[in-house]
Amino acid sequence: MNITRRQSLVLAASAALPLHLRAQAFEQPKFLYGFPAGSSGDIACRRVAERVGNTPYAKNAAIVENKPGAGGRIALDTLKASASDGSVLALSPFSCTSIYPHVYKKLSYDPVADFTPVSIAAIMHHGLSVGPMVPDTVKDVKGFLAWAKANPDKANYGSPAAGSTPHFLAALLGLTQNVDLKHVPYRGSVPGLVDVMGGQIASMFCPAGDPLPHHRAGKLRLLATSGKTRLPFAQDVPTFAEQGFGDLTTEEWFGFYAPAKTPAAVVAAANAAINNALKDKALVDGLGVVGLLAQGSTPDQMVRSQRAEFERWAPLVKRIGFTADS
Repeated sequence: MNITRRQSLVLAASAALPLHLRAQAFEQPKFLYGFPAGSSGDIACRRVAERVGNTPYAKNAAIVENKPGAGGRIALDTLKASASDGSVLALSPFSCTSIYPHVYKKLSYDPVADFTPVSIAAIMHHGLSVGPMVPDTVKDVKGFLAWAKANPDKANYGSPAAGSTPHFLAALLGLTQNVDLKHVPYRGSVPGLVDVMGGQIASMFCPAGDPLPHHRAGKLRLLATSGKTRLPFAQDVPTFAEQGFGDLTTEEWFGFYAPAKTPAAVVAAANAAINNALKDKALVDGLGVVGLLAQGSTPDQMVRSQRAEFERWAPLVKRIGFTADS
């Protein structure tokens, strides 16, 4: 069997572990994703799944199973109930573990106690896009807000889920600018964008990669993105900060989780396989097409980032005043 450079790196990483910390490769692990197929996160999950085979973690590529609904919580509930052996992982945005605890009084999982962080996989910037309901003369965020004030009956926006990061970015924008933007939650970005392009709703806040192909095709307009800098593959779209809305600067990550009490050997093997997959140029380029920046991490780096985002969003969620019961 021919060993690629990527596979040899993974094998070397595993070989560096003491014998008692090495794990036996799974025949075919499963990756869960809590949103519909076709979205940018789903594509990231599948690209990584394709590349974890022939490693100390997995003999073959992983199977991807979509578990859409409840803003990503169904996938994490499924992961929580899975065997703690690392054969099942879930890819989740940090909103499910860092923001939802501030939103749901009776969250069905404990983001810290029920899961073991494995690795960050990709960074996404969120974006505001508008469709044919909003006149072509609206070309930036200030123009959209002015239109929304003049058309309160049409001033609405979709998000991938109630309580998601895009939902709160839009709510924060409306709150700070004194504009009543009405929220329309969806089960993922794709159905919301269909309604934007069809003129059923005015706008959509969601991962910027999801509307990007439609922006390029002229079917909708991406007005702003939430990163610290412009996306390298959407240089024509200014950031919120460039347009005077710096408090909307957010770069969210997708990360892989294992069930709690997954052996350290398995976590190490999965982490090595995922991080080496993320170095594959074809994967990096493929994620770029859908607006994602490939980026791995150690489990500890993921833990620290999750905690930091949890602390950052606590006062913002309180300020917005949204809970799942509201």
